[in-house]
Amino acid sequence: MRVSGDGAIPAAEALAGPLPLPRRAGLRTLRDGAGAPLDRALVLVFPGPNSATGEDLVELHLHGGRAVVAAVAGALAACPGLRPAEPGEFTRRALTNGRIDLSQAEGLADLLEAETETQRRAALAASEGTLGDTLARWLDTLSDAAALIEATIDYDGEADVVSGASDAWRGTVARLREEIDVLLAQPTVERLRDGLLVVLAGPPNAGKSSLFNALLGREAAIVTPIAGTTRDVIEAQVVRGGIPYRLCDTAGLAEATNDVVERIGVERARALTERADVILWLGAPDEAPDRSIRVGAKADLGMHPASDISVSVLRPDTVTLLWERLARIGADALTLTSPMALRQTQRAALADIREHLDDSCSEEDLIISAEHLRVARRGLGGLVGRDATEAMLDALFGRFCLGK
Repeated sequence: MRVSGDGAIPAAEALAGPLPLPRRAGLRTLRDGAGAPLDRALVLVFPGPNSATGEDLVELHLHGGRAVVAAVAGALAACPGLRPAEPGEFTRRALTNGRIDLSQAEGLADLLEAETETQRRAALAASEGTLGDTLARWLDTLSDAAALIEATIDYDGEADVVSGASDAWRGTVARLREEIDVLLAQPTVERLRDGLLVVLAGPPNAGKSSLFNALLGREAAIVTPIAGTTRDVIEAQVVRGGIPYRLCDTAGLAEATNDVVERIGVERARALTERADVILWLGAPDEAPDRSIRVGAKADLGMHPASDISVSVLRPDTVTLLWERLARIGADALTLTSPMALRQTQRAALADIREHLDDSCSEEDLIISAEHLRVARRGLGGLVGRDATEAMLDALFGRFCLGK
């Protein structure tokens, strides 16, 4: 149990008596206001600002029974100035007090939701500051480039000040764009979490629901010989080999129907196939949409010889072969070439920053180039929670001996 803030140490003393030395665990008997024992616990004290939250912080390592936790929480609530923390409040205090940056806070949130090894590595890299350090380095680099432009504009004609500056900043920005492109090419955090969208599609009674169940290894969809049994989208999440998949069984793509419910199901199926990463197409091979694996379902009956792969739900080995094919596609789409991954919002912001860097280099007017860099710096500063203007001024006055 963690207590943070000005009242943390007095509250811990009220429960545990004399506290151990900072950052050294001590065994103490915790007592309530009436002196009744609550638990024998390990107590650790972290004086601010060198703590997880940047404030005085105390950790009580309790026995895990619900009654023990509830009793200690009740005793703490009776201490002056203490209240239960809001969800995520300790991380928010750490961000507010400068112990972590914004990208680290988002990484911690992603780490709590990680379900695969790839997600865990990406989230851990963000929470440990790898992404934040990279963004901060880019901001410093961009601030240096902006300082060179400012020097070129303000001290035009003073060779000792701006020698080579007019060309140097463009090279700096070009190298930065290359680094940004590498990160933009990575799958996003949301993409790693949601995984590969695989949609089973085709005409009615083609065997989609049977294949859907076979891929999942359980009876998730109702299967009957009656065409049109599946009338809505059925979704299931599955993780295989560390790759997450979102499998969707859809209504048969009938050309025309008088059934209102079936018509809605067909419309939803068509909309989903347009967004799919992979379509498992169980119809005529020559009618397969883009991004399709043409599946010869009911292979035991010898159907669709022109398909990409023949599958029978009565032969588990054929289902395994289909999974192996999906795994190759998933590995290509969801493999990280570096430990860093961006959230969708971060990626959108970085893509916008990239455009401003392009515009700054292609612009002949240095004043307009400087404005593009200013906007790009502000965007990078927002991603790491730093003041981009201050960063540029530090670079300007720290790198140039202007004597003015």
